[in-house]
Amino acid sequence: MGRWLNEHIGLWPYKALFAILLIGALWLLNLLASLFGGEVLILPLAASAVWLFVRRWNRRGERLRNLARMHYSQGRYAEAESLYEQALAIDEKTFGWDHPYVSIELNNLGVLYHAQGNYAAAEPLYQRAIAIREKALGPNHHDMATYLTNLGDLYYAQRNYAAAEPLYQRALVINEKALGKDHPDILENLNNLGVVYYAQGDYASAEPLYNQALVIQEEAQGSDHPDVITSVNNLATLYYSQGNYAASLPLYERGLAIQEKALGPDHPDVATSLNTLASLYEAQCNYAAAESLYQRALAIWEEALAADHPAVTEALSNLGLQDGA
Repeated sequence: MGRWLNEHIGLWPYKALFAILLIGALWLLNLLASLFGGEVLILPLAASAVWLFVRRWNRRGERLRNLARMHYSQGRYAEAESLYEQALAIDEKTFGWDHPYVSIELNNLGVLYHAQGNYAAAEPLYQRAIAIREKALGPNHHDMATYLTNLGDLYYAQRNYAAAEPLYQRALVINEKALGKDHPDILENLNNLGVVYYAQGDYASAEPLYNQALVIQEEAQGSDHPDVITSVNNLATLYYSQGNYAASLPLYERGLAIQEKALGPDHPDVATSLNTLASLYEAQCNYAAAESLYQRALAIWEEALAADHPAVTEALSNLGLQDGA
């Protein structure tokens, strides 16, 4: 019978009864204490008791959430999904449908579905989480940036750039206001917005964002730090797409040099950079330089990957095109 009540009615009747009995017991103790000259402690004791009860119940949801995150990090999505759903059900019953705790579980479940490519399931969860946090914390609260970015990432993955853009813009404005325009933690926001502009062919809007991200990263980590490669390559690719090879070339070369220093000259990621730089030389009709880089990329990939790997096939194709030039 108790299990049926739990599944169909919920846990609130039990929790309410427990809270009433607990407060009643405290009231009786308080009455006895007052008769014998003790202090009147009913209100603080009752408040403390209720707070401890709610906190205890919330820890159950937190334990489920932490276990779900562990499964998620291991790629065990089915197990993670079940635990996230349990945590969501507990928080909804304990705190109500529009409590900020609920938005955390909604967001976690949305991230899980997003990772699985189940965009239709993830979208309403992200949207509901955003609505709850906006109502509870306000539209410009620092925490909002993460939730907006998650929904923006979902739309970007679906190539719905028009929907992703305003979400990325809001996230950037919120973090700039909270952290400052030179804070390293806004790098993701700058790059996200730059990428969505780039995807829409709005190079003029993307360029200052990429430049700002590069400057912040260089100041925070140094000009030769491996993390700088992303910003360097973003800017190089932007110039390449515009046919500005003179501006693109030194950036690609710089990214390659950083990568070789950090990973070693024979790392597969280095081969990707070599291949990109070779394509730039080829676009400039510098076929001798392009061929040398294509051959080096092919040698790295053949050593690291299977013979039928798409990267190896691409490298062979590039050399074939080069041979026919």
